[in-house]
Amino acid sequence: MKFLIVTGLSGAGKSLSIKYLEDFGYFCVDNLPPALIVKFAELWSQSKSTSENIALVIDIRGGKFFDQLQVSLEELKNAGFDYEILFLEASDEILIKRFKASRRQHPLAVDGRIIRGIKAERRKLEHIKSKASFIIDTTNMLPSDLKDEMKHLFVEGGKSEGINISVVSFGFKYGIPLDSDMVFDVRFLPNPYYVESLKKYSGNDEGVRSYVMQWPEAIEFKNKLVEMVEFLIPNFIKEGKSQLVISIGCTGGRHRSVTMVNMLSKKLKENNHRVIVEHRDIEEDNH
Repeated sequence: MKFLIVTGLSGAGKSLSIKYLEDFGYFCVDNLPPALIVKFAELWSQSKSTSENIALVIDIRGGKFFDQLQVSLEELKNAGFDYEILFLEASDEILIKRFKASRRQHPLAVDGRIIRGIKAERRKLEHIKSKASFIIDTTNMLPSDLKDEMKHLFVEGGKSEGINISVVSFGFKYGIPLDSDMVFDVRFLPNPYYVESLKKYSGNDEGVRSYVMQWPEAIEFKNKLVEMVEFLIPNFIKEGKSQLVISIGCTGGRHRSVTMVNMLSKKLKENNHRVIVEHRDIEEDNH
């Protein structure tokens, strides 16, 4: 019997995670009071259920009961039950956007300020995060990306070692992505925007891609960028970093940056890295 404790920041994707775990054959219980964990485990072990994988979502919705989580996990271990912890997180900016989109109030935002609730929750979860077996940062993840990552970890038996790499294209006129770890500027390359036959297309289209990559400096930049990122990845992993956001920008975020992001992500995937691609501003100049 294997217990997976699912916790993390409100709005980071715990509800979606539970749906995916159910699809993977887990028996899932949402918002179980920590004091009942051991009792639940004992009852389950005595049942005739064929399910060996159980996921329990435990987070700050439990209020003061959440503070008992550490004690309950120690009791679970002492009772002879193995468990792992999945911790989900995301950037402040993305969490605020998700709460505003859902029109829900953050559980700890007593005065209505979402950011204060997020910061209070981060402090409250620091200890449990330090004990996590798996940490998934959903900042740049689509639901399908989250499902793929969870399938990798909990179905295919993948390891959490390594790093999740998000490669983001953007337009400087719309601002640099706030969660960037590294930012690169490709505005030195000739701009397809001024080629009438290419203007309405993007870096996802062959014509634009061929135009951008025909220049020797584009090839040299791509090769040096791949080399540098490959050098940095193991060093970031050694420092305990689980999420790396590489942002590549041009003027509008539609042509040159999209092309270079696609080139970089393709090479990283070929080298067996887990990569998420986001073209943040690709439609902005097409309105």
